[in-house]
Amino acid sequence: MSSRRRLTRGRHPVVLVLPAVCALVFLVVPLVGLLARAPWPTLADRLSSPEVGEALRLSLLCATLATVICLFLGIPLAWLLARARVPGRGLIRALVTVPLVLPPVVGGVALLLVFGRRGLLGQYLYDWFGVSLPFTTPGVVIAEAFVAMPFLVISVEGALRAADTRYEEAAATLGASPWYTFRRVTLPAVLPGVVAGGVLCWARALGEFGATITFAGNFPGRTTTMPLAVYLALETDPDAAIVLSLVLLAVSVAVLVTLRERWIRGAV
Repeated sequence: MSSRRRLTRGRHPVVLVLPAVCALVFLVVPLVGLLARAPWPTLADRLSSPEVGEALRLSLLCATLATVICLFLGIPLAWLLARARVPGRGLIRALVTVPLVLPPVVGGVALLLVFGRRGLLGQYLYDWFGVSLPFTTPGVVIAEAFVAMPFLVISVEGALRAADTRYEEAAATLGASPWYTFRRVTLPAVLPGVVAGGVLCWARALGEFGATITFAGNFPGRTTTMPLAVYLALETDPDAAIVLSLVLLAVSVAVLVTLRERWIRGAV
C-alpha cells in the first residue's frame, strides 16, 4: 500500500505541471525584474534621502497606529463572531469581509462620505469638536484600519473556533468571571492567531494605496505614505520608485518569514 501511494505521488500529469510552471514564472518574473533593475550602487544614498525617510517614517507610524486600532476593535468583533449567539451572525461576518473584495478607491469614497466635513458623522465631528479627518495623518490611519481590519478579524475568529473551550468551561466552573476568563484563558490560547492576524493587518495597512489617496489625499510629510510615494516617483524618478518598491517587497518577505511556522510549514 505504501509503495503504491509513493508511486501515485510520484506521477505528475503534464497537463497540470505546465500551467503550474507558467503560473510560478508569471508570479516570480516581475519580482526578479524589480531586483534586476534596482539601482544597487546608489541604493544606500537613496534610502537615506529625506523623501524616502519621510515616507517610510509616516508609513510605519500610520500602519502601526492602524494595527493598534484593529487589535482594540477587531479582537472583540472576532470573539462576537466565533462565540456569541447573536442574530444575523452570517450577515455580520459578510459585512466584515466586504473590505476584502471592495475596491480600495470605493472604500475611500465611502469613508469620505461618512467622515468628510459634510459626511454622515464628519459634520458633527467638525461642528462640535472642530475635527476634520480627510486629508490628514489621522485620515491615513482611518483608511488603513478600514481595509486591514478584516485580515485580523478572520485570523482571530479562526483561532477562536479552533481553540479548545474546555479550559474556558473549567474556569467558569471555578467561578472566574467572563472577562477574567477571556483575559487569562481565551486570549493566551489564541495568541498565535492574534499575532498572525496582527502581522497581516500591519502589512496590509503598510501597502494600502487606493483608500488612502482618496480619503487622505497626497500631501508630503502628512499623508504621502510609501505606496503613494512610489506612484509619484514613477513619473519623475523611476529609480526612486524602484527603491521604494524594494522596501515594500522586503516588508512582504519579512511577513512571510514571520508567518512561516503557522501557515507555510503547516501545509507541507
